Amino acid sequence: MGKNVLLVEDDLTIARVYSEYLLGDGYLVTHVERGGDAIAKLVAGEFDVALIDLHLPDMDGLEILRNVRDQELSLAIVVITGDGSMSNAIEAMKLGANDFLAKPFNKDRLLTTIENVLKQQNLDRMLQTYRNEIDRHEYQGFVGSSLVMQGVYRVIDSAAQSNVSVFITGESGTGKEICAEAIHRASKRADNPIVAINCGAIPKDLIESEIFGHVKGAFTGAITDRKGAAQTANGGTLFLDEICEMDINSQTKLLRFLQTGQVQPVGSNKLVDVDVRIICATNRDPMIEVAEGRFREDLYYRLHVLPVQLPALRERDNDILEVAQHFLSLYSEQEGKSFSAFSDEVDQVFRSFSWPGNIRQLQNVIRNIVVLNDGEIVDASMLPAPLDVAGSIPIPGVSSASVNQLASAAGPASISKPFQAVPAGVASIRPLAELEFEAITNALDICDGNIPKAAHYLGISAATIYRKKSAWKKSGVA
Repeated sequence: MGKNVLLVEDDLTIARVYSEYLLGDGYLVTHVERGGDAIAKLVAGEFDVALIDLHLPDMDGLEILRNVRDQELSLAIVVITGDGSMSNAIEAMKLGANDFLAKPFNKDRLLTTIENVLKQQNLDRMLQTYRNEIDRHEYQGFVGSSLVMQGVYRVIDSAAQSNVSVFITGESGTGKEICAEAIHRASKRADNPIVAINCGAIPKDLIESEIFGHVKGAFTGAITDRKGAAQTANGGTLFLDEICEMDINSQTKLLRFLQTGQVQPVGSNKLVDVDVRIICATNRDPMIEVAEGRFREDLYYRLHVLPVQLPALRERDNDILEVAQHFLSLYSEQEGKSFSAFSDEVDQVFRSFSWPGNIRQLQNVIRNIVVLNDGEIVDASMLPAPLDVAGSIPIPGVSSASVNQLASAAGPASISKPFQAVPAGVASIRPLAELEFEAITNALDICDGNIPKAAHYLGISAATIYRKKSAWKKSGVA
């Protein structure tokens, strides 16, 4: 199907010639003589390109361009000028025109120009789609452009268009509440509230009242009627955080609510219709909770319609630096500091650290740096524990500084034989390098050789293990 062209030209003879050129090349042409009619057509219809004479009887053609810009209409524009002057053409380009034609011009010049601006428009749309859907650096409260997060953003986009229950899993600090809020904000329920309940922070004898509400006198302390979170979120979203912390009895009542769409406040015999979208989250493995009898299987399958798995920060490549820079800018502004960047050494530490506390831990580290220090560049001397000794192995009773010093002094070459039991006393003291070797190799055995996983449980960076293994190999130890 041909592209739609709006031709704005008050000279009917010239307009007929241009139309024949375009129609002969497969374009669909709509012709108007006045600027006011052109604006009305552009607002009402969908055109791929507009060919606009700058000199019209009712207005300057530049006014049409201003309307297109102000209303953010998406189409390519070619302007026609007949006075040979470049000033109007330059002004038109500043207002958003893609190209211009100076009269007189022939058929080939017209068709080539139209073809070129349409190709450029298509490229621009592809680039915008790439930026909006494939290469997003920020999205609904998230920061990060890694491939794994692009996948999360697309799942959130899909979840927002539906009304089904969403089950978010991920380690503590990965942003499960941000994910729930992102789904809500991108959904049709965004104009209504999202109400969050932390199922792990509310005593089990109060969780029912918190979700479903109660009537006056239902229990000691119930001095008035009170709506629960479900009624408060009516028309919006109910976010049940740490859902696997909910006790079995409360799970039964939650399941009944999900099946009926009705809540029964504690102490009442009346049922109230409620329309909410359920999003829940947990940092546990829900299938393990089901298998061990702590979470109802029927409730799990009722909630686990659309799963969202949030990756740990250590699994997000260079997102660590993007997130760190985001928090550095944010907290520097809040605290009136001038920090703007990290040194290369700090970048390396951030990349290699395992971040067991994920985004929340990184956030606290950056806040600590900004509050306690001054300057423009964050250097290694400003890093708080444990990042200040991120390459060390924590040994009970030995300070981090001592560990680094002893490890450096001992070196991998001191490991020359398998570990053997020795008598108690001074003779039982073993070189730190031996303890280090034993701790790392045992962790690798337990984790089936997965170095990032072993580093996580050891509380050190994966880079430290790689460095140690390389040194041991060179010395013939491993």
